[in-house]
Amino acid sequence: MDGAGPSARDAVRELQNRINQDIIGQEKVVERIVIALLADGNVLLEGLPGLAKTRAIKSLSKNLEADFSRIQFTPDLLPSDVTGGEILRPDGQFEFRKGPVFGNLILADEINRAPPKVQSALLEAMEERHVTVAGKRYDLPPLFMVLATQNPIEQEGTYPLPEAQMDRFLMHIRIDYPSDADEVKVMRLVRSENAAASGSPAPAPAKIPQEAVLRARAEIDRVATKDVVETYMVALIAATRRPAEFGEHLKSWIAVGASPRGSLALDRCSRTHAWLQGRDYVTPEDVQSVVHDCLRHRVSLAYEAGADGVNADAVLDEVVKQVAVAI
Repeated sequence: MDGAGPSARDAVRELQNRINQDIIGQEKVVERIVIALLADGNVLLEGLPGLAKTRAIKSLSKNLEADFSRIQFTPDLLPSDVTGGEILRPDGQFEFRKGPVFGNLILADEINRAPPKVQSALLEAMEERHVTVAGKRYDLPPLFMVLATQNPIEQEGTYPLPEAQMDRFLMHIRIDYPSDADEVKVMRLVRSENAAASGSPAPAPAKIPQEAVLRARAEIDRVATKDVVETYMVALIAATRRPAEFGEHLKSWIAVGASPRGSLALDRCSRTHAWLQGRDYVTPEDVQSVVHDCLRHRVSLAYEAGADGVNADAVLDEVVKQVAVAI
């Protein structure tokens, strides 16, 4: 910490610690959300109901100086409910009213429950970082992040995201059950929160400023990636595209490999992971740490994978095993 205040890394670590206090036993998930925030990407959170997907996002918005918007996706939602639209004023002129997508942190709750036209409206804003209505462009704020959630069960009446649209998410994070010990801590945490709510509320700590996130992004842009690590990233992607060169298992399990967005996601998230560890260079271990979250939604599995009981994570485990790191 210097005379001008805490460093960007200290501020980000404080943000991460605060979220971990709200979300017990999901340290890896919290780290992945912070990585996506710093890498200027969007996140798809998948997990069973009650695993604190929404709570994690709310905790981020509670501790970060940012405008929070929640969109509850339902089958009757319209694109204008997301982007906003023009309204006719009493003086006969049209005025654009911004929709919830113009916040900083956007919670797209159960994104697979809205029809494709609404999903496309959100995904276009995610990709282009602006909205076009009646031929006029409206830019989204510099700090902009969509955190979409979906449940892997109760798929009746849903509209699953096509693979090409899933590719727009920087990371696909899966949330699993907490351990038994952590679940006891969760009960105690909620109990203490309920008790505190009935009394005098404690003053909330100061929020982490947006400027700290923007400074962190600038520092991450300067994190070095050696040629050998770049070659390793591309080799991992190539293994998903040409699986026959990496063994019979991968040949039978992978139908379609990762797109170039996969390489870009690996690069951005690996550099961010290295920065969070206090380094200014990327190692193969940084790449391996984020490869599953960056690629699990970018690899389409063949029928044989399902027949063998193999999911995307198991396939990526085999990819990492087969691709050697050049020394």
